Amino acid sequence: MTSVSDVVYVGLDVHKDTISVAVLGDGDQVPRVDRISSDEAAVRQLFGRFDDPTRLRACYEAGPTGYELFRLLESLRVRCQVIAPSLIPTAPGDKVKTDKRDCARLARLHRAGELTAIRVPTVAEEGVRDLCRARADMVIDGTRAKHRLGKFLLRHGRVWRDGANWTQKHRDWIAGQHFDDAATQITFTHYRATLAAREAAISSIEADLTRYFTAAPFADAVARLAAYRGVTELGGLTLACEVCDWRRFPSAGSFMAFCGLVPSEYSSGQRTLRGHITHAGNLHLRTQLVESAWAYKSRPAAGVLIRRRQQGLSPDVVARAWTAQQRLCGRFRRLDARKSSRHVVVTAIARELSGFVWAEMTH
Repeated sequence: MTSVSDVVYVGLDVHKDTISVAVLGDGDQVPRVDRISSDEAAVRQLFGRFDDPTRLRACYEAGPTGYELFRLLESLRVRCQVIAPSLIPTAPGDKVKTDKRDCARLARLHRAGELTAIRVPTVAEEGVRDLCRARADMVIDGTRAKHRLGKFLLRHGRVWRDGANWTQKHRDWIAGQHFDDAATQITFTHYRATLAAREAAISSIEADLTRYFTAAPFADAVARLAAYRGVTELGGLTLACEVCDWRRFPSAGSFMAFCGLVPSEYSSGQRTLRGHITHAGNLHLRTQLVESAWAYKSRPAAGVLIRRRQQGLSPDVVARAWTAQQRLCGRFRRLDARKSSRHVVVTAIARELSGFVWAEMTH
């Protein structure tokens, strides 16, 4: 067994082409800093210098380079942690940021136990998560295509006044539009073709995602989450693959904070100031929870779709989902009567919904 005195801490500041490395051995006050290439051969050569890789405790910040470095180090028997960047302690007066200082700071804080690690998903979990995120990106692209087409029609005096936008009736009206000018008609055709392509891509990726609703390791989580109003199978899969391990959050409040749905606060002495939600943490979770929260604006009801999703589930799960629906629908109505902005109401409901789904998945 490796003693504490034998442990060597390695802080890594990882970029696309380079990695700055700080090595902090037992008794060292100042880490040894080096810079290597970020390719696999250079990493293997660096850690191959150490006689016993089990003595090493490496860490790096989560970022755009993903988890491939983590998996490589694990294969080399090096214990590695991926650190949440927003939770790294910083000194208020420290205004100098360089790669050398960053990796040295990581090594020192890692030795002091001041860093918060994130859970690294498996390759399969990360693949499904990427597929869900790709679908979210395509939805955004589709919304932008709708806006461009709508604004184009508005610029040319074609205004729809016969109901909601993007119903079948509205789409039929758009299809019947024609412009005498050739260039304008070509532009209109391209805008419609772009929208059709975006919607086809969304339908295709959603069809690809359906196979994972009932596949391990997501099947149980998807079924239980989809019992809740506003959370479809696709929404349940998004929540499940973004969180993976629900028990890493010790309380509902910690999960709410991870979603960025808790109010920001600045309190000093007798003064307590709370502001907007922090927007910290996982954007994809927060977006899904806010989208689901809109479903609670109506009165509680067990509709056909909810009953279908609840078939075969434990009566306890169904009962908890019904309790959540009664609570959240009532709270939505009360807040909506008091608040001037419905977006504030929806955010509050999303925060409380996150507590219900956390309780469901840790029950």
